[in-house]
Amino acid sequence: MKPINKSKTATHVKGVDAKRTARKASSATTKPQAKPKHLQHPKSAAKPKSDIKPNVKPKTDTKPSNAATKSKVVGEKLQKILARAGQGSRREIETIIAENRVSVNGELATLGDRVELRSDTKIRIDGHLINLATVQKQVCRVLMYYKPEGELCTRHDPEGRATVFDRLPRLNGSRWIAVGRLDINTSGLMLFTTDGELANRLMHPSREIEREYSVRVFGEVNDAMLFRLRKGVQLEDGPALFKSIKNGGGQGINQWFDVTLTEGRNREVRRLWESQGIQVSRLIRIRYGNISLSKQLPRGGWQEMALTDVNYLRDLVGLPPETESKIEQHTQRRRMKTAKIRKAVKRFSGQPSSRRQRHDR
Repeated sequence: MKPINKSKTATHVKGVDAKRTARKASSATTKPQAKPKHLQHPKSAAKPKSDIKPNVKPKTDTKPSNAATKSKVVGEKLQKILARAGQGSRREIETIIAENRVSVNGELATLGDRVELRSDTKIRIDGHLINLATVQKQVCRVLMYYKPEGELCTRHDPEGRATVFDRLPRLNGSRWIAVGRLDINTSGLMLFTTDGELANRLMHPSREIEREYSVRVFGEVNDAMLFRLRKGVQLEDGPALFKSIKNGGGQGINQWFDVTLTEGRNREVRRLWESQGIQVSRLIRIRYGNISLSKQLPRGGWQEMALTDVNYLRDLVGLPPETESKIEQHTQRRRMKTAKIRKAVKRFSGQPSSRRQRHDR
């Protein structure tokens, strides 16, 4: 048996210990390598901040809202309700809402408000309570009015001048709404209604409802001018044109024309002729849609339209037909009013009693 070489064994043990010590040192100083993303466990992957609390709901206002009468989700637009109540066209009502003159159940109304009508709903304009019962029961009525020159298309004039509303019949619970305007020096057909929605749609440019005028011009009119007026000219507020121009007679520099438009901008007929250097000396509106100025109607006179004509206008703008009419109750009153106006026109104008000529030419 060979003797054990102790020195060689000790040297081997020292070598093994040295290797172990070196491995421990290297493992302590070297950082572990991260696993590739596709090998990582989903729970260990970092999450973006927005996904940290996916189930947390945003805070909501817990205060009670007046949803029973005023809401952005339910109900009808306030201006439409007031228009149906005969308080004006939607455009007029939007103006008074913006002027902070309308309240709903004691709260100041703003544009865009919706109201759910209930038995306890109270709407006020300038502090005056509006009768909402007429919103559901309101009968759509339409008047044809022959506006004379010199009358303003406004309800009140600070200078005390005559307005188109002065001669209209009085209403209980609603009021007459003018369908468009005519300037002070223009006469002819005007329509008035108790239905604000009907008035708003009839006036809206998108409906392209025809308006026909008889116009007397002063100046030499040539074919080139008429061509430009039919094709379109540039005005201060945009392009404009006559849909049709028909010669209505006359001689020399005073001629009559019948012109048709499909919109109602301020003084549009006059400005179109002025763009060609021609002055308008007389302007009479004779037709609105299919409604023509009645030959039997005197200046300043009004006539309530029959149900068939009312429904023609409603169908023209996409509104359901009206089923009721009050024209039977006011027929005699209308005739008496027309007779009084005819006498008044004769008295103030100083003209002899005679039937007016067609379109007051």
